[in-house]
Amino acid sequence: MISFLLCLALLIIGYFVYGKIVDNTFGPDDRETPAVRINDGVDYVVMPQWKLFLVQLLNIAGLGPIFGALQGALWGPVVFLWITFGTIFAGGVHDYFSGMMSERNDGASIAEVTGKYLGPVMQNIMRVFSVVLLIMVGTVFAVGPAGLIVTLCKNGGMSGVMTTTLFWLIIILAYYFIATFISIDAIIGKIYPLFGICLIIMAVGVIFGIFTNPAYTIPEIWANFSNMHPSNTPIWSFMFITVACGAISGFHSTQSPLMARCMKSEKQGHFVFYGAMVSEGIIALIWAAAGCALYTITDGKMVGLAEALAAGQSAAIYDVCLKTMGKVGVALAMIGVVICPITSGDTAFRSARLTLSDWLKIDQDSYANRLKLCVPVLGVGAFLGIGNALGFINYTVIWRYFSWTNQTLAMIVLWAASMYLFKEKKNYWITAVPATFMSAVSCTYFVLAPECLGKMINTYADGKLVAYNTAVAYPIGIVFAIAMLALFIYATKKNTEKKAA
Repeated sequence: MISFLLCLALLIIGYFVYGKIVDNTFGPDDRETPAVRINDGVDYVVMPQWKLFLVQLLNIAGLGPIFGALQGALWGPVVFLWITFGTIFAGGVHDYFSGMMSERNDGASIAEVTGKYLGPVMQNIMRVFSVVLLIMVGTVFAVGPAGLIVTLCKNGGMSGVMTTTLFWLIIILAYYFIATFISIDAIIGKIYPLFGICLIIMAVGVIFGIFTNPAYTIPEIWANFSNMHPSNTPIWSFMFITVACGAISGFHSTQSPLMARCMKSEKQGHFVFYGAMVSEGIIALIWAAAGCALYTITDGKMVGLAEALAAGQSAAIYDVCLKTMGKVGVALAMIGVVICPITSGDTAFRSARLTLSDWLKIDQDSYANRLKLCVPVLGVGAFLGIGNALGFINYTVIWRYFSWTNQTLAMIVLWAASMYLFKEKKNYWITAVPATFMSAVSCTYFVLAPECLGKMINTYADGKLVAYNTAVAYPIGIVFAIAMLALFIYATKKNTEKKAA
């Protein structure tokens, strides 16, 4: 367990040391924040720091640091390194700057912020990209929990309408409409901190259960520094995409503006944005450790974990909680697999409303204006969700693209942050380096993944994937990353020359 404890210590030290370097690079001051200056009682509402932190944690987390980390553990304890260093140098930086750039721009949505620093073309791309992504996330996070509640009802001996997905889906969508429409502190600000605490308790219970049970041992990185994936899926860049929320996630940049509109002081940013990401990294590290410790390793491969995940993500989470915490763990697991996605789903729809309001310049201080956006946003979500529940629409293929689009969004936001820092005459390498890295990750995955270009370049036999063509994909990913960095440096020089002229 030494490598696990070292990574845990690095995450905590990273918050206090590197997180402070990031904070000082941005340079928060005592200017009046949007929450104080605008304060419309709906989206711009001053909330206490502890509440901001817990709501931000729940908004960005959901099931991401749990299921993503369990899936990442299929590669073995090497995943600890990505969770740790990805969180400190990429995820925390991404979340901090997406929140603080929004705060400096009146709490603007990430599409508007990106457009300001990367130009109008990227702004329009991000507007469409963000709204589609958020509605898709919100819809999937409605259908998923509805199915889980049906399973619980059936296991509890219920029958009739209570065991239909459509019934629970309508209930969840109705709640989404209310939570998206009313003031952020009416529901989200009051009950989400409690669910945030549940998420933390759940992780603490898992690691305590591992530490106190001599049958479980977290394998060391140095003794298992190899690809332990049962399917031999390449570590680069599949592991980096799979872990997603546990290390860095573009989805977070759509959520950070929600809290940027509720901060009393800019100096809360380090704790709220960087701190929430580090906390998510710790949760992911714990779940990855559970995946490595609780299941059988056969011939150096994570076969036992693969079998557990084959039964479904909810079943795997249930199994981990049962093994580490017993009946208490089962109760927590049920809260986790039902409540966590719901809380990410409603804030996704809320973010979609705010992105559209910024785009279309529609003030959200009146009921009529909020209805103008809530009705179409939730209407599309209901159409997709109910269509899926009735078997008319299958968007699982589209959902496979989420992992890639998620990390591509993170890449774009980091480049926008780099341009912001350049214009502010500050150290832009703190964001440009992770932006370059994520450019390589996203491009390599796009070339290799079967749902993207992989069908064209990988080797198949009888319709089954036999080998990944890394000899082509890796160089393309590296060249793309270098090209993105060169383009950024060229843009900074052009900007400097324009100012000089």
